[in-house]
Formats: sequence, C-alpha cells, structure tokens
Amino acid sequence: MKRVEGSLWAAGLTVALLVSRWNALVVERLVEGAAESFRQHGGQAERLWRIDVPGSFELPLAAQRVAAGGRASAIVALGAVIRGGTDHYTHVASAAISGLAQAGLQAGIPIALGVLTTDTLEQALERAGGKAGNKGSEAMLAAIEMANLLAALGGQP
Repeated sequence: MKRVEGSLWAAGLTVALLVSRWNALVVERLVEGAAESFRQHGGQAERLWRIDVPGSFELPLAAQRVAAGGRASAIVALGAVIRGGTDHYTHVASAAISGLAQAGLQAGIPIALGVLTTDTLEQALERAGGKAGNKGSEAMLAAIEMANLLAALGGQP
C-alpha cells in the first residue's frame, strides 16, 4: 500500500493569514501562535501575508479573493466569535465557518479554520495561548500539512 502524507515543512509555501479585527485581544494571540508555527516549521517571513478584515463574517469573502489570486499555497482564517445575549453569535459563526469551507472547496486550496466560537472571553483566551493551547498555531500546522499533501497528490484522484 502506498501512503501519501503532507509534511509540516513550510519552506517555499506562501500562506495568507486572514485576521478578524473583532475581538482583537483574542485574535492577536492567535496570530502570534500561527506566525510562530510558520517560522518554526521553516517558513520565511516574506511568504507569510497578513490581511485584516473587520470581523469573522468577512473572512469567507476575503478567503475567496485571496484564493482566486492563485499566489497563496494555503490560507489560515483567524477570528473569535464570542456568545452574547442575542442570536447574533449563531448567525455570524455559522456564516463564517460554512463560508470558509465553501471557499476552500471552490478554490481547491487549503483554508484552515482558526475561528474560535466560545461562550465566554475566558474560554477564548484559554484557546488563544492559555491552558487549551493556541488554536492559531494548530490552524497553521493544518494549513502547512494540507498544502504539502495537495502538492504531493498532484493530479491523482
């Protein structure tokens, strides 16, 4: 049996970080984790792009545009949607996550999900470098691995 896997080596990859400005206290920590993972796995600073968007709801459109440009090997979408007292949370989180999935499938490049959906600010901070790790870092690792996997697969079915 032939086994095909993606490596975690980022040298030569160009990764776009799409960054929601909403809940910046949390999201900036996700950015730090993602950038550090990119560097630790051989990525060059000039091949890591940061693109800021107003909020998580805007991430899918930005991802679609970046993917259509054909220059990024992968995209990492970073945001934090924290539950409030209204239904707004549910609609924003759902639209962001399904929109990112759709953009990735349409474009054929990896779009890693680093959008936190939590009940409280404390939970979000735990997942942005606290005791639950850094989900920005984890999203970057998934993006690197998937970009390398797709390259390894080439035109294979």
